[in-house]
Amino acid sequence: MDTLSIAKELEQLPNNLKQEVFDFIAFLKSKKISNSKNKAPKFGSLKGKIKMQPNFDEPMQEFNDYV
Repeated sequence: MDTLSIAKELEQLPNNLKQEVFDFIAFLKSKKISNSKNKAPKFGSLKGKIKMQPNFDEPMQEFNDYV
């Protein structure tokens, strides 16, 4: 379907339906934008932003009663 045939069909609609078409176009645009924002993060994107303490693997004193 080309733009010219869409424009011809749109011209034949009453004003209230033209408004619905306009609203639907706005919805489709927002859907496209929101889909582009929901992409999964790339591997390694947090490199250098997370730091672990040197004693990370050592047992915690708070849990000595349970071990």
